[in-house]
Amino acid sequence: MKTYRINEIFYSLQGEGRHTGRAAVFVRFSGCNLKCPFCDTDFRTYRVLTADEITAAVREWKDCGFIVLTGGEPSLQVDEALIEALHREGFYIAIETNGTCQLPPAIDWVTLSPKNCFVEHAPALVAKEIDEVKVVFDGIHDPESWGGVKAAYLNLQPCDTGNAERNREVTRQCVEYIKKHPQWHLSLQTHKLIHIQ
Repeated sequence: MKTYRINEIFYSLQGEGRHTGRAAVFVRFSGCNLKCPFCDTDFRTYRVLTADEITAAVREWKDCGFIVLTGGEPSLQVDEALIEALHREGFYIAIETNGTCQLPPAIDWVTLSPKNCFVEHAPALVAKEIDEVKVVFDGIHDPESWGGVKAAYLNLQPCDTGNAERNREVTRQCVEYIKKHPQWHLSLQTHKLIHIQ
């Protein structure tokens, strides 16, 4: 039986992107095919769960109706069987992906957060048309360099550098960039601002 490496499962609010502020169940998959310098996920510990065990774990929050598959890089593990199981529970399924792996077709909302400009020799993007793009803005790399995937929403998110003074400067630059390029929208990591998971 297929199993999945799960870092954590929790219920909170979506902190970033188009669905900011929406109650959501998060399933964080362990492992990634990239090593981003600003990654904030510890992949050393995880549980090995089946699709049935994952659906049992999220069932208590199914009234919210919204689940986010995140990581790491969830597309390394997510498959049609898991998507079907979560749909049977009544969830609208969103995924946050770096776009370097194929996704099962039945996912309801795809957020592409491309990291190819941050990682040397990163695989090419295979995503072609998605719901939203969320580019991490660091004040160094050109936000337009991520690649021309078709998306309904374009979001820039200031990079959390771990340094408060640098974060203020990156956010200021991000705001100025958006004012000059209004096709982009500001996406903040509101879960960090209000100190929730």
